[in-house]
Amino acid sequence: MPRPSKQARSRSSAPAAPVSADRLELMQTFLRIVDAGSLSSAAAQLGTTQPTVSRRLQALERSLGVRLLQRSTHAMKLTDDGARCYERAKELLASWELFEADLRGASDEPEGTLRVVVPHAFGQQLLVEPLTEYLGRYPRVSVEWLLHDRAVDFIADGIDCAIHVGEVHDPSVVAIRVAEVPRIVTAAPSVLAGVPVPTHPDELARLPWLSLRTFYRNELALTHVATGEVQPIVFQPRVSTDSLYALRSAAVKGLGVCVGSSWVMHEDIQRGRLLHLVPRWQAAPLPLYLVYPYARFHPARLRRFVELMREMIPAALAVAVR
Repeated sequence: MPRPSKQARSRSSAPAAPVSADRLELMQTFLRIVDAGSLSSAAAQLGTTQPTVSRRLQALERSLGVRLLQRSTHAMKLTDDGARCYERAKELLASWELFEADLRGASDEPEGTLRVVVPHAFGQQLLVEPLTEYLGRYPRVSVEWLLHDRAVDFIADGIDCAIHVGEVHDPSVVAIRVAEVPRIVTAAPSVLAGVPVPTHPDELARLPWLSLRTFYRNELALTHVATGEVQPIVFQPRVSTDSLYALRSAAVKGLGVCVGSSWVMHEDIQRGRLLHLVPRWQAAPLPLYLVYPYARFHPARLRRFVELMREMIPAALAVAVR
């Protein structure tokens, strides 16, 4: 009978490397590394250090006896074993979370930290009241309320949910349409000095304009509220911005005509700082969505947040334009 090789004897007699951290934690770290794309990004999302993340990865590889990632100075990719481990680990952790939720009743008691991305204007003003209501109902939840208007990378940034204005085209996410944001044409009285008040979109093109780059730049269309007639307008903006608040401030200063969310412009119109121009014509309202990644399991803190926002956002918009 042939004797095993020295290398084989060495492998079979080597003791299993001890694992200093919980196996589930090691798998969670591995998933976060893959989803984030790097050890440093994973460490930032987990609130720990890169050496700690690296040690957890090495501990998981030792405990499984396989290499999960191939790393170089500038790249990282899954091995074949790593790809299999990634898919199985996702299933295992989702099942474990469901198991814990059933045993602890966590499905009815939200807890933990919820990370939400919100557009600047909405996050600073309109949605603070719904956020306050949510935190009041669920005292065991904390919220990271992150304000920016760019597209969200849920995995890389570790985001649970986004409140998004405008259409959603990503098929990999859940997008729940909760409201529409009306938009109107406004300008400061000084913009019309010596010019008759416009009654038709054609007259607007001759005035100085401001652009909200997120939704229009040098052209847009207005629709007559009674007849449905659509009238395009083409212009060269004096100021172009990606901030709704900056747009409003520029309009109040008399820098030009703009189209903005009616809830933002409402107070300035009431106080006479802005005029509502061609009120029988409107820009198309913008849809507002709650967006979050597909998953077999969503924690209670996310489910309850979505439920409450679906209820409160339309009401908040209605109150803002009274």
